[in-house]
Amino acid sequence: MATENPLFGKIETQRIVATIQEAEKRTSGEIKVHIEARCPDEDVMDRAKVVFGELSLHNTKDRNGVLFYLAHEDRKFAVLGDKGIYEKVPHDFWESTKEKLRAHFKKNEFVEGLCEGIEEAGQQLLTYFPYQSDDINELPDDISFG
Repeated sequence: MATENPLFGKIETQRIVATIQEAEKRTSGEIKVHIEARCPDEDVMDRAKVVFGELSLHNTKDRNGVLFYLAHEDRKFAVLGDKGIYEKVPHDFWESTKEKLRAHFKKNEFVEGLCEGIEEAGQQLLTYFPYQSDDINELPDDISFG
């Protein structure tokens, strides 16, 4: 995955990464953001699943990785959790998170949307995957770009 950032400046990128780190202080869940201009698949969830695998998000101890995927030029996004999350949460678990993202993305407020969505996901995951004293950061907190 590429690391070049065509969408955000350094301060915006740091804000998103700091939001990921703050959310992960409250939960054992692991959060990753991946951004690309275009979604090469017809179905954004299909693409999110491919990226999820490419980023090895399934390699967490509790299978509680979460991917925020954004194809900004196509105006498509997805929130995808790993198997461990879907075994514990209700089927509409991500709806409030998606609504926050959608509201901001409609106004091209990508940083605000991602930060609010990440905060919301952290709060939601807290119920099912609280932070453990022996928790380690299993995935890098940086943003990946395609």
